[in-house]
Amino acid sequence: MKNIVVTPMTFQPVYEQDAEIVERKGVGHPDTICDSLAEELSVELSKLYIEEFGAIMHHNVDKALLVGGEANPVFGGGEVISPIEIYLVGRALKEKDGKPLPVEELAIEVTRRWIKENIRNLDPDRHIIVNPRIKPGSKDLVDLFLRFVQKGEVPLANDTSFGVGYAPLDDLERIVFETEQLLNSPAFKDEHPYVGEDIKVMGVRIKDRIRITVAAAFVSKFVDSLQDYLEKKERVRKAVQEMASNLTNREVEVFVNTADDPERESVYITVTGTSAEQGDDGQVGRGNRVNGLITPYRPMSLEAAAGKNPVSHIGKIYNVVANIIADRVVSEIEEVEEAYCYLVSQIGKPINEPQVCDVKVRTKKDIKGIEEQVRKIAEEELDAMPSTWKRFLNKEFSVA
Repeated sequence: MKNIVVTPMTFQPVYEQDAEIVERKGVGHPDTICDSLAEELSVELSKLYIEEFGAIMHHNVDKALLVGGEANPVFGGGEVISPIEIYLVGRALKEKDGKPLPVEELAIEVTRRWIKENIRNLDPDRHIIVNPRIKPGSKDLVDLFLRFVQKGEVPLANDTSFGVGYAPLDDLERIVFETEQLLNSPAFKDEHPYVGEDIKVMGVRIKDRIRITVAAAFVSKFVDSLQDYLEKKERVRKAVQEMASNLTNREVEVFVNTADDPERESVYITVTGTSAEQGDDGQVGRGNRVNGLITPYRPMSLEAAAGKNPVSHIGKIYNVVANIIADRVVSEIEEVEEAYCYLVSQIGKPINEPQVCDVKVRTKKDIKGIEEQVRKIAEEELDAMPSTWKRFLNKEFSVA
């Protein structure tokens, strides 16, 4: 039983309201680092289990903490004085037939590899200490997991929880998302190596005026002086301004590193390109939702999707699938201008049989004319849900 409900949106669109706020944390932000490492570990654990058991076994490695280090950045150089500590915490199957599985070793390997591939100036051997704290799962949840694995049946929800999604992104959301993507793109980094990966973008719209505030950690060895810093900061501002202006007809103002105090030579430079070296700590679940944004004016789940098992953990699966349903409804049904999707599970029940799948649509026509099309899309995605784990392993979804 699918319990699909299709209802009209009866409230004012977010993009027509007088005010709106959107945020995105970049790949080098301490919170995003934690999300990314938890998810990478889940993916690699899943692959290990498939190799050892022929199926993904129970695990949830969705708790991670980054304890910032100490550093001394100076124009033209600097040094890391005390390393960053990363704790990867969770539950996982750690043995097969009495033989230990290399879970902790995998956590360390995954962390060092991800850091090396994603944060150019952070040395995983010198600047990072990895502390895996992974224990076996509780008997009841392991048994619930094995109940469908052994029978080859539809996975059973591991929790009574919900997921939400919406489409499409509005102007402000696209600008915030694309700003971080631009500044952290390989092409931009090659041309502007002084811009680190720790980037946070906050977008505020008041009526037709958009203000974008960017916090970007500059890499000190690529900045020769205060004047050099100020000139390079202006290049970053202009690049964002040009891109943002092409994405909207609204007025856009861009600000970069507004806490700088040039008179005191107090500016945002780091040795490694991330505030994790000294200025900030991080934790799973405090960053972007599964659509890559933090959107207080839209429906959001507080679930930390990263690191949860991709087979039966509703906090992960439902949030991704809700976004897929909303996106398909908007892109495939011409009459629909906007869609929200809400999914609620019940622990122990098949994941593709939610208590409710509520799809809200905004359309200028009678909803009765498109109700069956919406229902069909929702049914297709619910039916496909038991194999969604394969797409997580292929990294088709970003959950950070």
